[in-house]
Amino acid sequence: MCFSAEVDLVAGVLIGGIGIDAVRHVSVPAQRWLASIPLVLGAHQLIESVVWWGLEGHFSEGVWRFAAWWYLAIAFGLLPVLVPVAVAMLEPVSSRRRASIFVTLGVVVAAVLMYAVVRGPVEATIEGHHIAYAVDLWRGELIVLLYVTATCGSLLASQRRHVRWFGFANLIAVVLLAWIDQTAFISLWCAWAAVTSVAIAVHLRIVDDNTRRPALRHTSGVSSPS
Repeated sequence: MCFSAEVDLVAGVLIGGIGIDAVRHVSVPAQRWLASIPLVLGAHQLIESVVWWGLEGHFSEGVWRFAAWWYLAIAFGLLPVLVPVAVAMLEPVSSRRRASIFVTLGVVVAAVLMYAVVRGPVEATIEGHHIAYAVDLWRGELIVLLYVTATCGSLLASQRRHVRWFGFANLIAVVLLAWIDQTAFISLWCAWAAVTSVAIAVHLRIVDDNTRRPALRHTSGVSSPS
């Protein structure tokens, strides 16, 4: 994320709290995948705060490199799979075959990216107000395009209108972040994704409220005198 380790730390705590709230408002098992995203992103920001402090000399090289590896493992190995899976689980059963295309693409992208991370080398440097991560990646532009297709594409292909709008907002954010600073793209994209955790928590609250209200009305109707 931008600015400093302290900002990452505060963001991680806040987003983690949002994630706990999201989990509390899960009304059906299929929503658990979606509710897990803010928790993952909160942990992600906390991990990057360790990378910040390590690069500033507060931790040994071994510690910050270990943290950087896990940061990239989440960004490269987990998120391109978790996001399309979470979206697919929200879809009607009849639409999940189409959604599975994005899950498969996410798995392929994650495998390619994690191969690059495991093979190395992986570097991280502080550049101004962000951390720039460098990975020796084969056809990086193509892989990034496929990454965006797996994540944003799964949202845009949803049958739910508000999910499609959410995907459109994320796609615009990707284009803007890449235009602002390509070296900061990984850090900025993950920071933006963390901010969208608020939208996930709000969505689950609304769904939970809508699920509870009919039950409350039904209970009230049964208990009222005839």
